[in-house]
Amino acid sequence: MTQPTEAYAPLRGKRIMMSGGAGFIGTSLIGQLVQENEIVVLDNLRRNALEAFPFKDHKNIKLIVADVRDYAAVRDAMTGCSHVLHLASIAGVDTVLKRPVETMEVSLTGTMNMLRAANEIGNIERFVDFSTSEVFGRYAYKVSEGDITSQGAVGEARWTYAVSKLATEHLCHNYYRQYGLPTVAIRPFNIFGPGQVGEGAIHHFVVRAVSGEPLYVHNDGAQIRSWCYIDDIVNGVLRCLVRDEAVGHSFNIGNPRATLTIYNLAVEVKRAAGSDSPIVFKDWPHPDVELRIPDITKARTLLEFEPKVELDEGLRRTIDWYRAKMEG
Repeated sequence: MTQPTEAYAPLRGKRIMMSGGAGFIGTSLIGQLVQENEIVVLDNLRRNALEAFPFKDHKNIKLIVADVRDYAAVRDAMTGCSHVLHLASIAGVDTVLKRPVETMEVSLTGTMNMLRAANEIGNIERFVDFSTSEVFGRYAYKVSEGDITSQGAVGEARWTYAVSKLATEHLCHNYYRQYGLPTVAIRPFNIFGPGQVGEGAIHHFVVRAVSGEPLYVHNDGAQIRSWCYIDDIVNGVLRCLVRDEAVGHSFNIGNPRATLTIYNLAVEVKRAAGSDSPIVFKDWPHPDVELRIPDITKARTLLEFEPKVELDEGLRRTIDWYRAKMEG
């Protein structure tokens, strides 16, 4: 990954606790922070992106295999830390549909444990909570952080992730208002890049295109997304860790320039990979997000955040990484 600019270089000499730190975004953040800081990772390793990176055994990483719903484990891991990054969640629409109760438990109980521990321990300089762009519902066109959030029908498992994340985002802000805990909330918009694990569209398309397997597109593929390369969200999070202006706010982190339909994304991945994989349309009987494009004006203003990696370059880097991994 590229290095952040000097003005927003990673923290130095800190002890940073990361729940869900073995996931895709967490691992990428570790890569930027581990040389100059101690990193305490609390993760159940259900999805272990960390395993694929050369720094997984770095002397500055302490891995605690535990569940974020275990308060004692959370408190022990956080003790002595100055900064907290809370990324633990059940990820992926397919997984959420299969395990909606666990999805809500991990978000609600897990975040309450993290905030309670941070508040009781004290001396936490920054607490960054990862929310989701799904809080905007099915139709989100250039949505800002102040726009009204929208959820689907009660009882529809598709929305359990978004509902629980919105609740925990409110909880984070209220810990700031009531107790003075310096919290920040991040709403990622469709992050992709090397090392991604799980069910994301680009991960699915890239892995299958490199292998010459069919690329499956839900329904007619007309769903619209804005795609953000991993280096850009890492840069945004680093800014939240060091800028006082970030405290008490939620931020959309994404790249509105990199917007296209899911079908056209599949076409672009095939082109970039030089693949002959067929594109196969597959019925998807569940509710879906039809339109998701962020307004990042607030992040530009308060964080001086600007996405740098365009979609074609991000796809090339991602394809090269997976091709090397699969061949090696």
